[in-house]
Amino acid sequence: MSRPRNLLSQTLDQLAQAIVSGHYPPGGAVPPEPVLCEAYGVSRTVVREAIKTLVAKGMVSTGPKVGTRVLEPVHWNWFDPMVVAWQSRAGLTREFLRDLQELRRVLEPAGVRLAAERATPADIVEIERAYAGMRLAIEEGGDYVTHDLQFHLGLLRAGHNRMVEQMGKALGALLRVAFEISTSRANGPASSLPLHREVLDAVIARDPVRAERAAQVLIDGARDDMEGVLASRRKLPSVAAPAQRLRPARRKEAIR
Repeated sequence: MSRPRNLLSQTLDQLAQAIVSGHYPPGGAVPPEPVLCEAYGVSRTVVREAIKTLVAKGMVSTGPKVGTRVLEPVHWNWFDPMVVAWQSRAGLTREFLRDLQELRRVLEPAGVRLAAERATPADIVEIERAYAGMRLAIEEGGDYVTHDLQFHLGLLRAGHNRMVEQMGKALGALLRVAFEISTSRANGPASSLPLHREVLDAVIARDPVRAERAAQVLIDGARDDMEGVLASRRKLPSVAAPAQRLRPARRKEAIR
């Protein structure tokens, strides 16, 4: 990556973090270009490109005589992985996590129901592969979160609804937040694995009602995990970092 691109990425990251952290609060003005250039040690071109990116993500607006102003978070693109990562670094709020869980409960059970009606043999193979990766990560250690994400996105793709599939792609960063939190709880992955199996078995059995119900149980379990982590007041994981890896399970805890 070239040095100018590095400078742009660093400036964008620093400016976004200042916004998400409240240093530049909603409704307030972002300092003018000369001030930002001096603060970050970059050219006007870099600052303008960073501002343009933030405008595209719904975080700021620009206009003659009013300059650059921070928009209310309701306008931010919460399906953008970078926005989610910036919020993760600044601290995940209860409101953010509540909105995420409510969105999952609305979308995923309906998507899984479609998967039970429309999944192809190739879809099933893909989801089975993701499930196997989850199980292996629990038993032998490894990246559970990535396979968990593949499992859920595979189910949404298996419904063969273009709108739902596009929504699934957009949900990716948000889902990773939920999975990182669930994984950070002791025995979280091991206890949720049978719930994942129930969802998959219902899809294989072509039972939409059972599949939808199983998905609701799985999501509610994730909500409970999330509440447990929040109540513990432990530091929440960051989606800006690589997915945390599980340690191998002791033999007596191995998944049957």
